[in-house]
Amino acid sequence: MTTQLPVFRLLLAIGAGLILTGLPAPSRAQNIVVMVNGDPITDFDIEQRSKLDQLTTQKTPSRQEVINELIDDKVKLKEGKKYGVDPGISDINQSYEGMAQRMRITPDQLTKSLEVKGVRPETLKGRMKAEMVWTSLVRGRFKEKLMVGERDVAQAVQVQTGDKLQIEGTEYKMQPIVLIVPRGSSPAFLETRQKEAETYRSRVGSCEEANSLFRSTPNATIRDTVTKTTAELPEALRKVLDDTQIGHLTAPEVTKAGIEMVVLCSRKPTMIDTPKKREVREKMYSEKYEKTQKAYLDDLRKAAMIEYRNR
Repeated sequence: MTTQLPVFRLLLAIGAGLILTGLPAPSRAQNIVVMVNGDPITDFDIEQRSKLDQLTTQKTPSRQEVINELIDDKVKLKEGKKYGVDPGISDINQSYEGMAQRMRITPDQLTKSLEVKGVRPETLKGRMKAEMVWTSLVRGRFKEKLMVGERDVAQAVQVQTGDKLQIEGTEYKMQPIVLIVPRGSSPAFLETRQKEAETYRSRVGSCEEANSLFRSTPNATIRDTVTKTTAELPEALRKVLDDTQIGHLTAPEVTKAGIEMVVLCSRKPTMIDTPKKREVREKMYSEKYEKTQKAYLDDLRKAAMIEYRNR
């Protein structure tokens, strides 16, 4: 089950907001405004979050709205530590790099774009960390409560439209393969790896051969089997897989990890959920998630020690 996370909504908003005119440079005020379970929120924290919110929503939040957001983050992070959910610096940096990649820019370009608007990258990373922790907590602690029953989904679809619940599609079983190319490698080395990839393509005729080959090849890896249906794959990738012979490798593609290919293990007809059924399921899940996380956060805030120093 998937649902759009706050971080991804943040990504989309930032992508639009980065084209806006610059904001003034941040002040360095460190006056403590609120203590949350012994952890301070300063004027500078409020100023930074205000600018990030302006950038992502293109609206100016009130000071109290920003303070409430920061209090929520403190409460979420403390609860995360209680249950051992505490992403490290490398996890946050990886998420930051992933955001930049999806925006089709480098992490350095994302950092510079934020700084032009007066926002420190640590401000965005702090918000990302809180959302990562919170999503993990809510999904982990309330997994059963968040489940959406197939009968409920079917009934909702029938009530809304009367449409069919499933249509014909295709199921693909495949294994991703990576020929590792270290960062900073020369163009000549990359070209050599690309030629190796083409050689491997001519040698592999089944998933068994691919596993035997790549599990014993230095600086290469083959991952576990992944099963996806038509509904879960973008059209471009579906076309590539439909044009690939069973047991063969797709054309090599240069990515951040190196040279990537996919060995197609099987392709067969199957029944898949209609777009309407997926839409209804996602909406029902989102509604359950929102209601659950709000009640959880309200309880945590009531139990938190929140002391205002200056308003």
